[in-house]
Amino acid sequence: MITVVAALIKQEDKVLIAKRTTGDKSVLGRWEFPGGKVEAEENEKYAIEREIKEEFDVDIKAVKFITNNICKYPSKVIDLRLYECEYIKGNFNLHDHSEYKFVAKDKILNYDLCPADIPLAKFIKEYNE
Repeated sequence: MITVVAALIKQEDKVLIAKRTTGDKSVLGRWEFPGGKVEAEENEKYAIEREIKEEFDVDIKAVKFITNNICKYPSKVIDLRLYECEYIKGNFNLHDHSEYKFVAKDKILNYDLCPADIPLAKFIKEYNE
């Protein structure tokens, strides 16, 4: 099983999602909570901060674990772990995505999300911190 971390980054009442341009064919062109794989000997909070810096040139602070989803893809099984994150600084530059947007929680399921992200989006739609 591969551990993957994802960031829940909020702006007012909206959450960040991004459209993938890299990875498995089953996820290309689909929307996700951005993030990536946890490297060996790396803790999850550090991993999500590093991944967001690599993917967007933005600094964030991982605040707390929210929920996870185990998802079976044809070639692998991932444990997608969502962390609430605080935006610190930086302008969004895209490296692994073609678009990003902040969307209202009640509209998030209107997007073509990656399979692993759908249960997280359903949880977030009802989530009240």
